Amino acid sequence: MELKDIKVSLNLQFLKIEGTWKPTQKEREAAWELYVELVTRISVVELRDKEGILREALNSLYSIFGTTREILRKYGPEIAISRDGKSISFGELAISILNYQLRPLLSKWHPLLLDYENKRDPEMSLKEHEDKWERNMELRKELNETRKILILYSNLLAEAANIKPLYTPA
Repeated sequence: MELKDIKVSLNLQFLKIEGTWKPTQKEREAAWELYVELVTRISVVELRDKEGILREALNSLYSIFGTTREILRKYGPEIAISRDGKSISFGELAISILNYQLRPLLSKWHPLLLDYENKRDPEMSLKEHEDKWERNMELRKELNETRKILILYSNLLAEAANIKPLYTPA
C-alpha cells in the first residue's frame, strides 16, 4: 500500500518541527503501536479540576518513554532515517516529543509534586492532599497544554497508520 506524505507542524516547548513525513511500512507499524499507547492513556484525555490524581497522570506520561524506547528498538534505525535527507522520520518525531515536550514537564513537576507528597498527613487521602496543593491548577494547566500537543502528535501517528484519529484538539 502506497503511503502518502504527511505534513508535520508541531510547536513543542523548546522546538518547532515542520516539514514532511514520508512514512515507510515499518514507520507505519511503529506509528500504530505508539498511537495505541497514547490514546489509551491520560495523555490525550483532559484531566479536569478535581478529577484524577496528578501523580498518576505524571506516571502515565513517564511510561511513554519506555514504550517509545521499546518501539524504536523493535523497528531499528530504519525508522529514524529520513528517506530523502530532508523529510522527517518517526524516530525524529518520537524523540522530539520525549525530549522537548514530556521531559521538561516531568523534570519540573515530578520533584515538586514529590516534595509536596512527602508532607502529607497520613490521615489525609492522596486525592484530598493533592486538591489542597497551591500548585494543583498550575500543573493541571501544563498537563492540558501537553495534552493538546500529544493529540496533534497522535493524529500524525493515526494518519501514518492510515486510520481515522480518535481525538481532536480542544
